[in-house]
Amino acid sequence: MKYRQYISFVCFALMGMVALAQGKVDTRVHIFDSNVRSLKVSLASNMYIPPIYMMGSDDRLIVNFDYLDYDVHYLRYSVTHCNADWQPSQLLESEYVTGFNYADIDDYAQSEATYVHYYNYQFMLPNADMEFLVSGNYMLTVYEQDDPDKILFQTRFSVCEGTVSVFPEVSSRTDIDYNNRYQQVSFDVRYKPNQIRDPYSEFICEVIQNSRQDNAVVVKRPMMVGVDYVTYDHNRDLIFPAGNEFRRFETVNAHTMNMGVQSIRYYDPMYHAILKVDEPRNESQYLYDKTQFGRFTIRNAEAYGENMLQADYMITHFTLNTLGKLNGGNVWLYGEFNEGYPELQTMMKYDASIGCYTADLLLKQGAYNYLYLWVPDGTSVGQTARIEGDHYETVNEYLVKVYDRPMGARYDHFVGYGVTYSGR
Repeated sequence: MKYRQYISFVCFALMGMVALAQGKVDTRVHIFDSNVRSLKVSLASNMYIPPIYMMGSDDRLIVNFDYLDYDVHYLRYSVTHCNADWQPSQLLESEYVTGFNYADIDDYAQSEATYVHYYNYQFMLPNADMEFLVSGNYMLTVYEQDDPDKILFQTRFSVCEGTVSVFPEVSSRTDIDYNNRYQQVSFDVRYKPNQIRDPYSEFICEVIQNSRQDNAVVVKRPMMVGVDYVTYDHNRDLIFPAGNEFRRFETVNAHTMNMGVQSIRYYDPMYHAILKVDEPRNESQYLYDKTQFGRFTIRNAEAYGENMLQADYMITHFTLNTLGKLNGGNVWLYGEFNEGYPELQTMMKYDASIGCYTADLLLKQGAYNYLYLWVPDGTSVGQTARIEGDHYETVNEYLVKVYDRPMGARYDHFVGYGVTYSGR
């Protein structure tokens, strides 16, 4: 049995190598099976920061998701090591993980007292079956045990060495405006003298706003280099539209009032949550609201036991009142809760009968953050200005990741990261 499993994984790896030879591999978060819901990768110590495991720490990454079905599915996972650009590296599996590069998901349980039946799956990384030998980006793939070709989803996380220190800052006094619509990121990278031979050619840095990949920025050349530090400053590529605070709603209680919810009703065979109609905020004054920068939390306030098993699913109805169709692009719903799902679930549909954009999503009870992004035709980068507005006061999360590729190295070392927040 072990031999057959090993052969299957060799074939899987070879297919990946062939795909890479033919062109870029799509390693973005993708949900391939519509029964997979509420996928979340987070740190055990803090679910509200980016999922980055620091090598040698006592922390762990938690992978949690549901599979909607009455029957249990026996699932397995494997990982693929990637460089800074999220393309598979040249490393062999034995060079980046211990043992065989697969493990079974043994921690699962059936939902309790819910109208929508599901099994909740959870596992932690690293674990006794899988330890990480090198830093970098990793794509996690989950599939059926008896059918490795049936991939349920793929998602991402990172493993960091922590051998350099990263000190990011963000300011609304940018190189193109002053306390208006933008925010500019700058940062220092500090390391031991002679640790980095040539930071001009070795360092690759990525800056990410609110976990969004569509507008992430990669910079490779610092503005200033010292004996034990480099500075990235006054870089116009690191000027981001400030956006607006995330919108919020809660469906934690099926029988009382919830934040941002107009009504919750049961229509056989499940609950429906009608959210309050949203209005564009591009011409409104800025209002501060403490959010989780797009993340969600599963919770059922009426649960008598485990939230993950007793939170029910509701068809959640979003409505954006634009007083007519917006030409030249599409409206997309953005939040951690819909990352990786098919476009039909994330792109809003225009309903001419009411002059609004709508979307209906099956979501588990909890607290959610979301935004409406405008994506012009022919582009893939979402804009906040047209619907949400851009306000320099907005509190955004900025993640700065630093990779090092020494001369002769076969992969990008993820050596350090820093997180900062605007307006603080």
